[in-house]
Amino acid sequence: MKHLLCALLLASGAAWAQAPAAPASDAAAPAAAVAAPVPAAVGAVKSQNIFDVKPDASEEPGYAQQTNGERAKVQPGNNAPMWRQVRDGVTGYSSLPASQAPEAGNLIQPFAQYPGSRYTTAGQAWREVRNNWIIPYGAALLGITVLALAIFFVTKGTLGHADAEAGGRRIERFTPFERAAHWSNAIAFVTLAITGILMAFGKFFLLPVLGAQLFGWLAYAAKNVHNFMGPLFAVSLTVIIITFIKDNIANRADFVWLSKAGGMFTNKEVPSHRFNAGEKGMFWWGITIPGVFVVLSGLVLDKLIPGWGLLRGEMQIAHMVHATLALWMMALLLGHIYMGTIGMRGAYKAMKTGYVSEAWAREHHELWADDVRSGKIPAQRSGAAPAAQTTPSHPAVGGTS
Repeated sequence: MKHLLCALLLASGAAWAQAPAAPASDAAAPAAAVAAPVPAAVGAVKSQNIFDVKPDASEEPGYAQQTNGERAKVQPGNNAPMWRQVRDGVTGYSSLPASQAPEAGNLIQPFAQYPGSRYTTAGQAWREVRNNWIIPYGAALLGITVLALAIFFVTKGTLGHADAEAGGRRIERFTPFERAAHWSNAIAFVTLAITGILMAFGKFFLLPVLGAQLFGWLAYAAKNVHNFMGPLFAVSLTVIIITFIKDNIANRADFVWLSKAGGMFTNKEVPSHRFNAGEKGMFWWGITIPGVFVVLSGLVLDKLIPGWGLLRGEMQIAHMVHATLALWMMALLLGHIYMGTIGMRGAYKAMKTGYVSEAWAREHHELWADDVRSGKIPAQRSGAAPAAQTTPSHPAVGGTS
């Protein structure tokens, strides 16, 4: 074994000694020839060693500031400079006039942070607010409201004892004009609520059932119905506010009603005027205040307010306000619809016919009934009462007809 190793060492040493030594004058020439760059043809793509380029940027100076043309010589197909300009909000060319489309040349919005979003591009921030907050928590709010009303109905049942159409004296609670304004606003709101729910939540519960094509047509129809029903809601809301505002001003009796929770935990309702504190709260916080902002934001989304809705940021803010307050209104008005139908005996008939019995008025709005009996408020505020509204033995309350 030792002899074999010695033989191998001797053979390698002899081979090294026999190799001819290159002249010193010729050694630099091949090196220079190898180092000299090969001139590139005119119009050809300049090559670059991939090991000289970092994964994120090149080491060569000015790499980050290169134009698309300069970058294409080094990395063909890499148009990062263009997208960097797009991200930074550089305005490109657009044939549309700035007065009609001020953002036509900007593909990506600048950075912004909306409530509940990260600091990112405005479009992504709006998407995060919509998908992470408005949609899931809005659906939860509506679901919890429906569940709470169902539990309340099971535990409490229909409130009240007197029927609005019971015999005896009759009091006109709502005039024909008031009922027309109410039903116009109610029909418009319910239509807007249904179409809004279809557009916001339909893809979660209808798309899997109907399929993409049928659901697409349904969503398209819902959008058009929503847009055309909006102006009717705006007009009827204005009429509702003007008509009922005088009877929804807070007074001392409302604070007493609130302190006793409206008699919810007793067997007797707290005396109130024509509308109690709960109904007044619904008028202000469930209809008037949110309704005004819902209408205004809807007009911005429809581009019906001159000078508004031309910028994407305005549309995003209008959409967030519109969707949030619309869900708030739907949740509260679900309670109003419940109390006006199955929640309180005689409430629906009062809005349907306009008249209630004196017994119903004294049970639910005792102070209002007292004012009618004393003559402060006429029992008949519209035209002559129908013959069925009074009985021979019981003339109309307050002596009016």
